Amino acid sequence: MREGIKRLFDVIASGAGLIVLAPLLLLVAVWIKLDSAGPVFFMQQRAGRNERPFSIFKFRTMQHRAPESIDQHQEQVVSAGHDPRITRAGRIIRATSLDELPQLINIFKGDMSVVGPRPVLMEQTEVVPPGYKSRFSVRPGLTGLAQVRGRRSLGWLEQLAHDAEYVEKQSLALDLKILLLTVKVVVMGSGIYGEPGLNWRTYRDRLNGQPPKDSDVEEAMR
Repeated sequence: MREGIKRLFDVIASGAGLIVLAPLLLLVAVWIKLDSAGPVFFMQQRAGRNERPFSIFKFRTMQHRAPESIDQHQEQVVSAGHDPRITRAGRIIRATSLDELPQLINIFKGDMSVVGPRPVLMEQTEVVPPGYKSRFSVRPGLTGLAQVRGRRSLGWLEQLAHDAEYVEKQSLALDLKILLLTVKVVVMGSGIYGEPGLNWRTYRDRLNGQPPKDSDVEEAMR
């Protein structure tokens, strides 16, 4: 019942959002095309519900590179400083979270939900401990518990802890609370960029070929 209501909300909210925001989406698309060479959208494979891959839609905020040419295991964390990979328009688009709006298409299609754990790269599934795979039991979201508790400023293991907590406590009331807090986070522009600390690539290197352990997450949250 709850899942059916949530899906109905997702369809109505994403459909209405695409209609109401159409002029804004068009303006951002034109801005991107005028600002730098490359496509308007950046599309990339992400892990959806039950780890099934899907193509996520985002406005392109970086210099154009084909997704398949990017080695995610070696890619550097996007920094808050003058990262040369980010375009001029991209800095403002990222700061206002406008780059995420095309994911309304993913929500309407059923790949994503308005609220849920953020969709991770397929490569990131390798470093999710067994006890935290529950994050994949629901559709990934446009926003989620980790996003309102620190967003990209959180370490990889902290994000997983919040994702698992969301799945355990999920309810329509919690979704509404997260949506309200998301407005505050976006307005304040907090947590837009990641830190060079324990991100998923650093954690993968630390594992040195060993499988990820639940205790690593528990230790990170102490």
